[in-house]
Amino acid sequence: MKKTIVILGAGESGTGAALLAQRQGFAVFVSDKGSIAQKYKEILEIEGIEYEEGRHSEQKILVADEVIKSPGIPDKAEMVQKLLAKNIPVIDELEFAGRYTQSRFIAITGTNGKTTTTLLTYHLLKEGGVKVGLAGNIGFSLARQIAEGKQFDWVVLEVSSFQIDGFRKFRPDVAVLLNITPDHLDRYNYRLEEYIHSKFRLTENLRREDAFIYNADDPIVGKEMEGRVFTARKLAVGAGVIKDSGAQIKPDFLNLKTSKEEVQIPLAELPLKGRHNSLNMACAALAAMEAGVPAGKLPALLKSFKNAPHRMQPVATVEGVTYINDSKATNVDATFYALEAMQRPVVWIAGGIDKGNDYGQLTEVVGRVKVLICLGKDNRLLREAFEELIPLILDTSSMEEAVNAAKEVAEKGDVVLLSPACASFDLFRNYEDRGEQFMRFTKELE
Repeated sequence: MKKTIVILGAGESGTGAALLAQRQGFAVFVSDKGSIAQKYKEILEIEGIEYEEGRHSEQKILVADEVIKSPGIPDKAEMVQKLLAKNIPVIDELEFAGRYTQSRFIAITGTNGKTTTTLLTYHLLKEGGVKVGLAGNIGFSLARQIAEGKQFDWVVLEVSSFQIDGFRKFRPDVAVLLNITPDHLDRYNYRLEEYIHSKFRLTENLRREDAFIYNADDPIVGKEMEGRVFTARKLAVGAGVIKDSGAQIKPDFLNLKTSKEEVQIPLAELPLKGRHNSLNMACAALAAMEAGVPAGKLPALLKSFKNAPHRMQPVATVEGVTYINDSKATNVDATFYALEAMQRPVVWIAGGIDKGNDYGQLTEVVGRVKVLICLGKDNRLLREAFEELIPLILDTSSMEEAVNAAKEVAEKGDVVLLSPACASFDLFRNYEDRGEQFMRFTKELE
């Protein structure tokens, strides 16, 4: 008799898992408590995979041999609790997909910088001649790619703590931890230590021959490393001196070293600016070296990288003013890094849905901000946080209004930076919509 796989959530990861489970000969049932996007319904119907939407039918779900859960569904959800009470395994799509491939993995996590570092690592491997795939929180799911017969020597994965929570035996060959700052604590009983533990679970299955690349300068990561015992090789990234392997970030260059190679790369030649991006580039370059990309190729490969949309994305220069789209900065930490990278006077556009933000973290990096343009339905908390630190604060309630206000106050040599530090859902569909509107109205200024 066929084993039954039930999939909760029919987004990209759930639909991909359904395709792979069917290819592997399981009986498959997909259940989504919300509505399923039409493009995924069409895939399920073409493949003849049974599904439901708008409900979870217990009689079909609680008989599963194994359940693959969308990362967006919390463990405290009623159906997940019922499954766990019956000792039915609940796993992540990456855990499931990893069983059916011989690919080696670079898995990248952290509160901020995951997308940039993942895309950069993929770029370095791809342009460095490695047969490489990209999955996790980016693009098509790993399960779907395996189901479609795609084969890679390496796969670069962006992984969130929610995905890591669904890992049991999944093991990356190279694990990368960029940073840890408080985020998503509602999923972790508002306990930072639970969130920290989730991030570090990425390292639990590492073997002696695997590599763990980590940000030694991050206060939480650094402290946590003091009390943890690792089988895997440790490659620290930070300002400190490299011992056997790792990366040293100097003001003007990166010094990268593995057991086989060493290279120095001048920062002035690289496209990503700011200390946080130096760290992202160092982690990506070390991961690429671990995957076999020759160190001598890295300077040219790093130079040719273009960042992800909506992350420190140059949009235009109008009358000597540079406009930068950092709409993906939906929390204070991401905005901290953006402001820290600014070397010129800044007109800063920020605001949206405040997620309990501590704007006090930004006081040390707002020195170059000459104008704050608040963009949101309720700008009170932003105003209160910065009214004594920033000379001029303006209120706007649409992107067109914000961009026009920026044009009025910005002078030649300034930077207009959209880095909201907030979620977008008060005025926009999502951060992509917010960033696209910013780019559209900026280009109209030209």
